[in-house]
Amino acid sequence: MSTTVAKKIQMVDLKGQYQKIKTEVDSAIQDVINSTAFINGPAVKEFQADLEKYLHVKHVIPCANGTDALQIAMMTLGLKAGDEVITASHTYVATAEVIGLLGLTPVLVEVHADTFCIDVKAIEKAITPKTKAIVPVHLYGQCADMEPILALAKKHNLFVIEDVAQAIGGDYTFSNGAKHKAGTMGTVGCTSFFPSKNLGCYGDGGAIYTNDTALAEKLKMIAHHGQSVQYVHDVVGVNSRLDSIQAAVLKIKLKHLDEYAAARNKAAAYYDKAFANHPKIKIPARAKNSTHVFHQYTLQLVGADRNKIREQLAARDIPSMIYYPIPVHRQKAYQSDKNKPANFPITEHLSTCVLSLPMHTEMDEETLNYISSSLLELLK
Repeated sequence: MSTTVAKKIQMVDLKGQYQKIKTEVDSAIQDVINSTAFINGPAVKEFQADLEKYLHVKHVIPCANGTDALQIAMMTLGLKAGDEVITASHTYVATAEVIGLLGLTPVLVEVHADTFCIDVKAIEKAITPKTKAIVPVHLYGQCADMEPILALAKKHNLFVIEDVAQAIGGDYTFSNGAKHKAGTMGTVGCTSFFPSKNLGCYGDGGAIYTNDTALAEKLKMIAHHGQSVQYVHDVVGVNSRLDSIQAAVLKIKLKHLDEYAAARNKAAAYYDKAFANHPKIKIPARAKNSTHVFHQYTLQLVGADRNKIREQLAARDIPSMIYYPIPVHRQKAYQSDKNKPANFPITEHLSTCVLSLPMHTEMDEETLNYISSSLLELLK
């Protein structure tokens, strides 16, 4: 059966999004080309300042990608080989990858069955004298429960490195009413500007956030070959920078970020209504203290053959994705006695039942109706 919608359904419609801002983006890119300031040009500094203002954070340090952002943060915090860093197993491997790359020990823990974000109780159980940091992943578009995580970190003198690659623009509200942007609450926040992200560039890019001025200077130094003055290298660093063309694109798209989040929430609300109370569908839960920017619309299938459903959706020209089919604790590179599947019942279950439907800023009612009605028909 072929699709009955006018345009091809995409998991992420970057072309449709580009068409709406084409004039602005093309002009911004041309300005960079005309200036020939391709590295650390004015566009990078302008985007940095705009993002600091948007996030209400003192310092943004642009870098080459989200994985670099995590690596630079951990290098800057002075973590040493053998130090333990706690993070979730239900996430993309990059979070644990950087921990292992630096000779640190990734300690994988469970997530909440409903919100998919790291479980605070699991964090607390995993803390040992070797623990030096917690990396909460703000998964699928909403924040992990930061207030108790920050309390735990303070109690045990731990760093908190927020992985905000999927939740830029999200808000977390504390019990006292204070509201903070995702990535600005811990010691440092790390994000990705991969094209499919809510704020994505047209290549690769990332950034690090902090309110600590001394830490910001160290982050900049590590990201720039370990130098604060040209040709003077006080520490071992890396070469990680956001190029000017990508910054120019991001500067334009940042102005639309809240509009993009609203469009994603509108699409999510349509899905929610269509799937409400269906016995074989569990719609995404909303964290009580966090807004949701719906990087992904990830539901759980109950008592259904997920692979068969995906094949049937694909036959109707409806794409879908599984984030993530193989948890980090099952990956060969991270297997250990502590990482036995039996220790991760929730993550194990999620890996068998989660399914992400198309979600982006250009979703129209015709497309949403076709996707939701098709899934409902297949689950009869």
